[in-house]
Amino acid sequence: MVMTRRKMKTIDLAYMALGAVIIAVCSWISIPTTVPFTMQTFAVFCVLGLLGGKRGTISILVYILLGAVGVPVFSGFSGGFGIIIGPTGGYIIAFILMGLLYWLIEVLFGTKLYIRIIAMVAGLLVCYAFGTAWFMVVYARQTGPMGLGAALASCVVPFIIPDLIKMALALLLSSRVGKYLK
Repeated sequence: MVMTRRKMKTIDLAYMALGAVIIAVCSWISIPTTVPFTMQTFAVFCVLGLLGGKRGTISILVYILLGAVGVPVFSGFSGGFGIIIGPTGGYIIAFILMGLLYWLIEVLFGTKLYIRIIAMVAGLLVCYAFGTAWFMVVYARQTGPMGLGAALASCVVPFIIPDLIKMALALLLSSRVGKYLK
């Protein structure tokens, strides 16, 4: 059966909308540990792995736009532009950078597993860098300056191992399920 161009666009739109929903639902799931974390990055990795760079990035953008206009899609069932411009908003915005980087690497080097791993690790590093820089600027405006070491200790170090585990699970899931979405 040959798919028409219109039908393919409809399927792409449905997948992208579903990707945004997956990110929203996973952002509501909080794992209680010493430093609680959500499954939001897991969803971003999954969406990129399952839908590819282009559709995944658009899903991330839709998710962020929904949150920006007030739909409670962010962690803790929150939403609104205030979350995005708040101390942790840089990490949310960095999801777009993660998607764009994944897309670029996918276009340049393909979609083999080791390329996808490199793209996700690079995206996570960009997310950490952008989000931490954002946090430091917003924190300095609200409370006072914070050193890079203190910012990394509170914003990055506790999340490295959980994020790597989430990345591995997302790669496993997207490798097994992704072949059915192409």
